[in-house]
Amino acid sequence: MSLDVAEFETVPAAWTRRHLLDLEGLSAEELTCLLDTAAQFKHATDNCKRRLPVLAGRTVANLFFENSTRTRNSFSLAAKRLGADTIEFTSSGSSVSKGETFIDTAKNIEAMNVDALVVRHSAPGTPHLLSNNVACSVVNAGDGPHEHPTQGLLDILTIREHRGTLAGLTVALVGDIAHSRTARSNIWGLKTLGAHVIVCGPATLVSRRWEEFGVEVAYKLDDILPRCDVLNLLRIQFERQYTRPFPSVREYALLYAMDRQRLRRAKDNVLIMAPGPINRGVEITPEVADGPHSVILDQVTNGLAVRMAVLWLVMNV
Repeated sequence: MSLDVAEFETVPAAWTRRHLLDLEGLSAEELTCLLDTAAQFKHATDNCKRRLPVLAGRTVANLFFENSTRTRNSFSLAAKRLGADTIEFTSSGSSVSKGETFIDTAKNIEAMNVDALVVRHSAPGTPHLLSNNVACSVVNAGDGPHEHPTQGLLDILTIREHRGTLAGLTVALVGDIAHSRTARSNIWGLKTLGAHVIVCGPATLVSRRWEEFGVEVAYKLDDILPRCDVLNLLRIQFERQYTRPFPSVREYALLYAMDRQRLRRAKDNVLIMAPGPINRGVEITPEVADGPHSVILDQVTNGLAVRMAVLWLVMNV
């Protein structure tokens, strides 16, 4: 496959933002632009396996103040696939441990002629704060329980690839809605593109107040299962919880884990998704996670395409 660099010389007119901080404020046209560009990169680079040096000579810095496997490696590889140099920052062993502020740290890294900062932090709103204090582009890689925009995009891209459109689909987000930044980004993106969203989980983790944002709230997975086109199974985030939200993991799995029996009651073409890391036997059983309905690894591949698209778009406005 020939790599056509000329195809990526001009950013689409629908995209005018220097940062990607969340999905809440994006229009359907902007979301579609992001998804179309990701699909374009995926095709042009043979499923993201080959380099397309449209960011040659540019530098991307990954500032991760929380642990990450998929997101961090995906952003790093995406930058390299586009020909950019990367700087990898972790708070452990850095000057942050000596008392340097977050903003001072970011500004010092920016002063190394960095073109984009990809930031993950436990405090909601950190990427927004950063965007007001640096001149380069900022991409949110997850800010506490607030949002994880590229995860939302890769989830939506995966659904679109398998179903062609989001409009009219019923998508259930199952699990720890209260602490999930992935759920929030999915909700905004899916609703804007015309999907019906259900949030489902224990009452301690799913508030009725979500109905104010136009989503359906459910507490019994078995009740909604036959209606769902897509099930996105979210991890229980014990690290963000101060009290145990249910009596035991075993009880949670009994009520909400996607297993062989529940799969038999779902639609024949239901898509099974999980943002990872997955806890086998808790949110999903191994035979479902590795079965024909699962698109979990497609999500990982699409994460690379989405992050290539985001970096290229924000750095070329």
